[in-house]
Amino acid sequence: MKFQKYKKEETYSYTLGAFPTLELIKTKKETIIAIFIHPSFNNQEVINKIYNNVDSNLIFKDEKIFSKLSNKENVYIIGIFKKYEMHLDKNMNHVLLDNPSDMGNLGTIIRSSLGFDFLNIAIIEPGVDIFNPKVIRASMGSFFLCNIEYFHSLEDYLKKYSEHTLYSFMLQTDIKLSSFKFDKNKLTTLAFGNEAHGLDKKYLKYNPIIIKHSALIDSLNITNALTIALYEFDKQIKE
Repeated sequence: MKFQKYKKEETYSYTLGAFPTLELIKTKKETIIAIFIHPSFNNQEVINKIYNNVDSNLIFKDEKIFSKLSNKENVYIIGIFKKYEMHLDKNMNHVLLDNPSDMGNLGTIIRSSLGFDFLNIAIIEPGVDIFNPKVIRASMGSFFLCNIEYFHSLEDYLKKYSEHTLYSFMLQTDIKLSSFKFDKNKLTTLAFGNEAHGLDKKYLKYNPIIIKHSALIDSLNITNALTIALYEFDKQIKE
């Protein structure tokens, strides 16, 4: 099978680098199509982990594939895997992203979310392609541990997960996170907007919260805001 540079319409994607590839092997081994090892790669510990956990018929040493699939010089392991369907766990807390547009940010958000036990992420369309290798690389392989589901609208999400209480992080409110108390007895969804525009005013109906910062900046980067919110929520539920 010939592999081309990533395209959204393809049925497969790939991991760039040893760490995300090892996460793929550990958590989604059944989706693996091929593992490529650069002939110059000499980390025997990583090589052994690959050969000990993957069918040898799926492992190849091919230098040319690296220049074809990766623009980065420091990539020596590539994993090819079949895309798979995901659905959110209705019994767990969620993060909701409305129209996320930056692949690097999404990867970081995935990693931060898992760091605070939020393993389910809803995306309101339009949104970045979650299977893009840039997302997976930025997540450091955390991608394979979470569930991500697309929705056409906020209303579609709320209809399917009506048991969740939505908290909207936005600038158009005076309710500060520093003094806000989450309802620990209800399932929670923390909502964040597009990197450039934030959340639409319709989210004001759903427990709006602002993370106050100094006047020296216009706003926090979404990844920073989300991590602060996750930390505060985690702290409250553990009190």
